[in-house]
Amino acid sequence: MSGLIGALSEAWSEIRHHKLRVLLSLIGIAVSVGAITAVVALSEYQQQQMAEQSDRIGGRPATIQFTAHGATMDWKAFGAHVDRVAERYDFSHLSRIVDPVMLPLQTPEQVRQVSTRLVDPAYPVIHRTPLLEGRWFGEAGADLASPPVVISESLWDVYGRPDLASGFALKLQGDVGGSYTVVGVTPREYTGDEDKHVTMLYTDYTARGGTLPADMGIVWETWVPEDMAAEIGPVLAADLRAGVDDSVEVTVNRTDWASRPDQAQFAQTFELITGGIAGLVLLLGGLGLVNIQLVAMRQRIREIGVRRSFGATGSRIFTSVMLESVVATAVAGVVGIAIAVAILQAPFVLDMFQGMQDVPPFPMRAAVVGLVAAVAIGALAGFIPALVAVRSNVIDALRF
Repeated sequence: MSGLIGALSEAWSEIRHHKLRVLLSLIGIAVSVGAITAVVALSEYQQQQMAEQSDRIGGRPATIQFTAHGATMDWKAFGAHVDRVAERYDFSHLSRIVDPVMLPLQTPEQVRQVSTRLVDPAYPVIHRTPLLEGRWFGEAGADLASPPVVISESLWDVYGRPDLASGFALKLQGDVGGSYTVVGVTPREYTGDEDKHVTMLYTDYTARGGTLPADMGIVWETWVPEDMAAEIGPVLAADLRAGVDDSVEVTVNRTDWASRPDQAQFAQTFELITGGIAGLVLLLGGLGLVNIQLVAMRQRIREIGVRRSFGATGSRIFTSVMLESVVATAVAGVVGIAIAVAILQAPFVLDMFQGMQDVPPFPMRAAVVGLVAAVAIGALAGFIPALVAVRSNVIDALRF
C-alpha cells in the first residue's frame, strides 16, 4: 500500500514539474471525457422526456385500458358494472375517457364547435398532463358556482389570456349550455400547436343533461403497479366480460410506453452511437498522449538510469511511469466531468427538453463512466512509455 502511495506521489510530482507539457496533451482528454459524460447524461434526459411524452399519450407504467363494443350499448349500465369490478380491485386511479365530444362554444367573435374531452379526476395523474396555469380537477380550491374545465393554451389565447383568478368562465351552448369556470390551462405540445379543446369532468357533463349515443365509444383507464400488470390484465378482462350480454365485446390492453420495447431500444441506440463517437475522439486523444509521453521518455532516459542505479526496481519504474499517465488523465477526467455538469445545468440545455416536468439529477452513472474512461485511456497511454522505460539499459541510460 505504501509503495502505491509513493508511486502516486512521485507521479504527481512529475506532472507538476512538466505541467505545460501535460496541460497541452490533456486538453483533448478532458474534452473527450466531458463529451462522454454529457452523452450519458443527455441520454438520461432524453429517456425521461420520451417517457413523459409517452405518459401523456398512453399513460404511466402500467396503464391498462378497457372498453366495450356492442350494437346497442347501455353505457350507464356498463359503467355501473365497471365501478363494481373496480371496487373489488381497489384501483387507486380510474378514469373514463370520451373524446371527442363536439360542443358549441360562445367565443368573443362567434359560436364555434369546440372539441371536448370528458374524463374523471384521475385522468391528468394517469397521463402526467402538465399545466401552464391553474390547477386540475379535485385539487385544493374554493367551491365553484359552475363546473370546472381545463382548456388548451390556444383556446386561452382566443380570449386574450385572462387571469384565471378573476373567475374567467366559458359559455357553452346546446343541451349542456351554461357557464363553466376555467381552472387550468394546458400548454402547447409543440411550436405552432393551435388545437383548441376543452377538458371536462364526465360527471359534470351528465349532470347537466348531456347524453352520449349508443355507438359513441367510452374508454376506461386504470393505473396499476407495473409488476402486477401482466397478472391483472387477463383476470380483469374475464371479470368485465362476466355479467354482460354476450353481444358485448370487451377488450383489455396495456397502453403505456413500458410495454413497447422500441422506446428503450431507441434511447440505447442514441447513447451507443453518440458515445461511440466521443469514445473515438478520446482514443485519438490517448494516441496523442502516447506520442508525447514517448518523446518525454527519451528526454528522461538519463533520469531513469540514475534511478535504476540507485536500486529502483523495474516494477517500480513501470508503475511510476504508467501512473503519471493515469493520474494526469484522471485529473483531466475530473475537469471534463465538471465542465459537463456545468454545461448540462445551463438553461439553454434544459430548453432543448421542453415540457419535461421531472428533470432528473445529474446521473452518477455518467460521472462514473467518464472517470473510468479517463483512467482506462491513461493506462493505455502510459503502458508503452512505461515498457520503454523498463527495458532501457542502465549503462546506456547513464551515458545518454
